[in-house]
Amino acid sequence: MTRILVTPRSLTAAGLDRVDALGALRERGWELVPGPAGRQPDPADLHDLLPGIDGWICGVETVSADVLRSADRLRVISRNGVGAESVDLAAAGARGIRIVLARGANSRGVAELAVAHMLGALRDIPAADRALHAGDWVRRQGRELADSVVGIVGFGAIGRLVARLVQAFGADVRAYDPFAIIDMPGVQQATLEELFAECDVITLHSPPPADGAPLVGSALLARSAPGTVLVNTARSALVDQDAVRLALEDGRLLAYAVDAFDEEPPVLNGLLRHPRTIMTPHVGGFTAASVERATEQAVANLIDALADPSPASAGAARADAAS
Repeated sequence: MTRILVTPRSLTAAGLDRVDALGALRERGWELVPGPAGRQPDPADLHDLLPGIDGWICGVETVSADVLRSADRLRVISRNGVGAESVDLAAAGARGIRIVLARGANSRGVAELAVAHMLGALRDIPAADRALHAGDWVRRQGRELADSVVGIVGFGAIGRLVARLVQAFGADVRAYDPFAIIDMPGVQQATLEELFAECDVITLHSPPPADGAPLVGSALLARSAPGTVLVNTARSALVDQDAVRLALEDGRLLAYAVDAFDEEPPVLNGLLRHPRTIMTPHVGGFTAASVERATEQAVANLIDALADPSPASAGAARADAAS
C-alpha cells in the first residue's frame, strides 16, 4: 500500500480525517500517516515516521540529509508552501526524491498580513493596545498609508498582490526585483538603494541572497529617512538583526514588523525584545483559505509526482524546487 506522511501543523492539529483536501489521497486507497498533532516534528519524530513512506506532504520542518537516511521508500516531498530552503536538495536528489512546491497558494494571506503590519505600525496600534490594557491613555499621531511611499522588495506573486492592495489605499509604490519584470501600472521600478532612500514603508518578499548574507544591513538602513517602517513576512535571514535593532534605537526605523523567524518559537534576542518590534507567530499563510489552497495544491503535486516513474537526480530536485 502507498503510504503518505502528513506533517504540516495546520493539518495535524485538526486531525487528518477532518481535512477534506486530503480526500483525493484517500480515494486512491493510500494510507495517511499523521505527524505529531499540532506541532512541528523534530528529527527524532521524523526518523520514526519516515520508514515505509512513499510520499510526504511536508511543512516548514527541516529536512536534513540525516533525516532522509530514514526515508527508505520516499519518492516525493510535496511542500504546502513556496520555499525549499528547509530541504537538503542535494541529499534528496541523491536519493531520487523529487521536491515539489505549492507556489502561490498562500500569497493572498501573506500579502494581507504585510499590509496589516504596515497599518499597525503607521497607527501605532500594538503600543496603543498595550497602553490601554495597562490602564494608560496614550495618543500618538499616526500616518496614513495614502500619504506613504511603499517599497516592495521582491515582485513575485506576493509582492504584486501587496502592490495592488496598497495602491487601493492610495499609496505610491516602488519595487525592486532583479529577476522579475516590473510592469504593473503605477509601480515604479527602483534599485534597492533608491527604494530604501525614497520609501516610508518597505516590505520584504524575496528569498535570501544565495551567499547567505543579509540583504538588509546597516548600509541600506542608513539611507532610510527617520521613521521608516520595515515589514518582513518572508525570511528572517533577509535582515541583519543587529543593524535593524540599532536602526530602531536611533529612530531610523519607526517599527520592524516580522512574521518570520530562524526557529519556532523564536529565541527573544535584543531585536525581538525591542518595544518597536511587532511580531506575529508565522501566520502569514495561516488562514482558512490559504491552508485549503496550499493543501489542495500539495496533494495535486504529490499525486502527479508519484505518477511519474522517473527518479529525481540532485539536479532535478533543484530544478523542481526553483521552477
